[in-house]
Amino acid sequence: MSSNSKAIFCKVAFVGAGYMTTEHIKAFRDISGVELCGIYSRTKSRADILAKEFGIPKVVDSVASLYKETNADIVVVSVPELSTKSVILECFQFPWISLIEKPVGYNFGEANTIMKVAHELKREAYVALNRRHYSSTYNSLQELNLIDEPRFIHVQDQEDLIAAKKFGQPDLVLENWMYANSIHLIDYFSIFGRGRIIQIDPLFHWDKDNPTFVAAKIIFDSGDLGIYQAVWNAPGPWAVSVTTHTKRFELRPLEQASIQLNGQRTLESIPIHEWDVQFKPGLRRQAEMVVKAFKNQEHSLPSLVDALESMRVVHEIYGVE
Repeated sequence: MSSNSKAIFCKVAFVGAGYMTTEHIKAFRDISGVELCGIYSRTKSRADILAKEFGIPKVVDSVASLYKETNADIVVVSVPELSTKSVILECFQFPWISLIEKPVGYNFGEANTIMKVAHELKREAYVALNRRHYSSTYNSLQELNLIDEPRFIHVQDQEDLIAAKKFGQPDLVLENWMYANSIHLIDYFSIFGRGRIIQIDPLFHWDKDNPTFVAAKIIFDSGDLGIYQAVWNAPGPWAVSVTTHTKRFELRPLEQASIQLNGQRTLESIPIHEWDVQFKPGLRRQAEMVVKAFKNQEHSLPSLVDALESMRVVHEIYGVE
């Protein structure tokens, strides 16, 4: 349903005009009472196209103009990694809620800087780690929270620097690719692990000159355990499993959760929510959470601090600043 058919209570603006912005627009416009009020992109022609397609009334020429001409409540930032810091610091000059596409900065140091500025300016900002909002993640957590048993979390990652380079990724982004892409998988330790991570032991170390296999053991103060394994420039899955004594949950592909009971050899699929079929998975529930944050309601959005914790885990596994 178009947001224009209901009374408006929340205005959302967008910075960026690429694929992810398009998907965010689709998710937010499905929420009754939300107005898509403006868009800014350094590539104005693309912003014009999106504005026409989705009925966004204002295309502006700066972040400052975006706020001043729309008085938006929420800004969604989806820009290339090397532009994130400068754009976010501009956005932090205004009192809207920021939803920032990951990674928040191209490496751990830059993410720290962004978080410090947000803290100093007292800005409310969240990170678009959309896999936290998959129905597969949500349903698995709902089941796991009923089980008072230790968890073993196994995360399988696969990265292809050769393909990323062919797609035109800048050298600086490639050098920090684990922050740009492995963050998708490593964040699952924060999602499924209980308590604080108190120890990270690299087992197979990262070699930037010969990227092959990486593995690490992760220990939580709750007693939960994790294993991270990644293959670089070789075939492999993106997959996550969480095992307890009574049940095992598997996300493979990540959008599809399955459950296996103790004593059984087969997996039973858990139905995928219709939102993850109609929209890019995770984005519709995530948009709902952002609107809840605006309304001061309970929500499950990861803060900058939460995102930085997952980037810290990346840092300790890979040893890349």
